[in-house]
This record gives sequence, C-alpha cells and structure tokens, in this order.
Amino acid sequence: MGQGRITRASSAQAEDLNPYHIAQQQFDNAIRYLPGIDEGLREFLRRTNRLLEFAFPVEMDDGKVRTFVGFRALHSRVRGPGKGGIRFHPDVSRDEVRALAFWMTWKCAVADVPFGGAKGGVVCEPKELSERELRRITRRYIAELGDNIGPYTDIPAPDVNTSSKTMAWIYDTYEMMHAGKNNLPVVTGKPVELGGSLGRREATARGALFSTQRALNRGVVPGLGSVAGTEIVIQGFGNAGAIAAELFQEAGGRVIAVSDTSGAVYAREGIDAPSIARYKERTGSVKGFEGTATIGDDELLELDCDILIPAALENQIRSDNAGAIRAKLVVEAANGPTTPAADAILFGRGIPVIPDILANSGGVTVSYFEWVQNIENEQWNLEDVNRKLLKKMDAATDAVIQTQQSINESVASGSGGESTSEPLNLVDLRTAAYVLALGRVVRIAGERGIWP
Repeated sequence: MGQGRITRASSAQAEDLNPYHIAQQQFDNAIRYLPGIDEGLREFLRRTNRLLEFAFPVEMDDGKVRTFVGFRALHSRVRGPGKGGIRFHPDVSRDEVRALAFWMTWKCAVADVPFGGAKGGVVCEPKELSERELRRITRRYIAELGDNIGPYTDIPAPDVNTSSKTMAWIYDTYEMMHAGKNNLPVVTGKPVELGGSLGRREATARGALFSTQRALNRGVVPGLGSVAGTEIVIQGFGNAGAIAAELFQEAGGRVIAVSDTSGAVYAREGIDAPSIARYKERTGSVKGFEGTATIGDDELLELDCDILIPAALENQIRSDNAGAIRAKLVVEAANGPTTPAADAILFGRGIPVIPDILANSGGVTVSYFEWVQNIENEQWNLEDVNRKLLKKMDAATDAVIQTQQSINESVASGSGGESTSEPLNLVDLRTAAYVLALGRVVRIAGERGIWP
C-alpha cells in the first residue's frame, strides 16, 4: 500500500499538469493529421487572441475592502463570437482560462455551432462569501470587462460555482451599462423568466447522455450497446454530475458511486440519484447517505464499472492512476479531466474516452439555442430544445467516430498524414475530435481570408 502511494506521487509529480500546456499538446498531436496547413495559420490558432487580467476592489459585508483578481480569455472568433463560461474558484489562473477558452473553440466546432472559444473567472472561494458579496463581485467583474463582452463579440455562461442567478446579475449589470438595446443575448444560462432557455440547466448532462448512447449504439465499446443495464460511477456531484446521475438512471443505468468535495460514497446495489441529490441539498454533502459506504476519491475512480463520468475539475485521470481505471468507457462531463499521458494509457488498454469537447458540448449547444431565441424574441418549448439537442449530439458523435475510423484506416494502410520523420499512429476519439474541429475552423479561416 505505502509503496503504491509513493509510486503514484512520484509519477504525478513528473507529469506536466498545466492545463494550457496540455491543451497545446493536444493541438500539436492533432494538427499532424491535417497536412498542408499554413505554418502562420497554425501559430495563430495555437495562440490566445486576447487575455484580460485585472484587479478590482469590493466592499465586503463587514465594511472592509477586499481586492479580487479577474480574467477573461478569448481564443478565437474565426467561427463567430467568443463563447464560454465564468467560474468562481480559488484556483482560477491565466493558464487555466486560456486552456478552457482554447478547448471551447474546438468544442463549438465539434458541435457545429457558430461560436469561438472564450472563458473567464474570478479568484475567490464562493463557500466563504455571502450572496450579497458574490453579487458585488459579479457586477464589478462585468463592469471591468465593459465592452469586451457583448451579444456579438463574447458571450459568457455559467461554469464552476456560478449559476443562472449569477447570469441574471451579469445581464442586469450589462443592461444598466447599455440601456435601450436587446441585451438578453449577452449571456446564456439565464433564468427562464429572464430569457433563459428551457432545458439549459440539464443540457450538459443530457448532451453527455445523448453522446454516450450514440457512441454505444455505434459499437465504441464491444458488447455494450446501450446505457440500459450499465453500472455508472460519477466523480463530481455538482450541477452536471448530479443531473447526469438522474438522466443516466432514467435511461436504465445504475449509479453505484458518486463524489463531491467532501468525499465519495459507494453502494454496489445502486444509489438513487434523486434521493442523494435531495440529501446533498439538505446536508451539503453526499457523505453519510443511507445505504452507502464512504470510500476514498482515488478508490472511486478505480471502481469496476461500465461507465466512469468525471464531472469535477481538470487533471483527475493522470499517468499515476490511469493504469488502475477499470471502467469500460470514460465520458468527460468536466473540462480537461484526462491528461495526455493518461489518454495514451487508456487507449493502449482499450478503454475509449468520449472527450470533453464532444461529451459536454450539450451545454454550449443549448446556450446557442438560447442566444438564437433571445435574438428572435422567442421561447422554444422543452420538447423542441431536446429534439434539436439530440440531433446535434448525434451528428457530432457520428462525425467524431467517422473521423477516427477514416484516420485509422488511412494510418493502417500507410497512406495518411504529413510527410514526417515521426510516424503517425492510430488515434483515439479525442484526437479525432480535434482533427474534426481543426478542419472546420481552418476551412472557415480560408473562406474568410486574412484581413486586410
């Protein structure tokens, strides 16, 4: 036991877990399968178009003034306005928002919605702040951004530790600064009563379910053709994770373990998702839920199951634990939960990963639907939203799987890729998704031309 922990620690220490470095590595790996792209365009697509960093004062409830640091990264507007969430978390950093904006560009391209990538956040611990303090932080953050966001330039959304209520404050702040216009499209994930879309709250988890069902139907996991009858483990019982638990359970799966920041719980016979969600709302934690045993966070990731859903933060599956993963399929509801080294290990072991830029693209897809509804002053019914989401997720999943099959057939025959001294290898679903996304962005860049 002790030796295992030492080995894991030293392995993790050797791996570069900087999210921006990981994003760049994923890009560099995928671009090799797209020969003939101009070197200057490659460099442009690797870079962050704009990064804002600023400090601002906020008066706290006790009357003291505290300084907060905020960020907003815009990676690309080749396909349309920047699109990406705002998170409130102690670990928000320059490289994190740059990586998340980078991933958002490719996510929007995989989902085939007309946005580019952006992301933002404030360095803070929301659990230690009152609602009034969070409202002041949000308003001042948006005021500092000023015209760097807008309905046709950069459109925020919820992310870690932000919600529809936070988006309402964002809209109201922007509206006060731009009176007399239709400002509803400036932010998505708003309350339904304030122009939000029906189905947006569940969209990330529902999209993950749709993508998983399609991938299983397409034979991504031999012998596993549907979510029905599967055993499911969910790391991160927040908004996406809790809703995923309910939706995958409704689809016939059995949730056997979940975790949150307080710890993890396990029950082989199954955990009722709505019941544990109510328990957490009442107690603030999943620990102690009746009929479950408390287990360690590492133990949760390594449980024998059919589907593992990381729905927490980045770098959860790494080189030090990927060899112990026993799931048949990993579905990334979180952004960046699996490192490149872990990807290679899982691919070598025959464990497919439905990557974040596909699996959790349901959120930005329904955000796009909300944006369209706001521009047209309409509200679609829930059935229409979910029908349109299913169509988008099926098309995106099919395109990624087909891209993987085409690349691997080409590599196997020795006819694919660039002329390079480094041989091209068979690709996993993540690399295929990147190749698909990069191809779509490069084609639009070519059609638009370089200005002036």
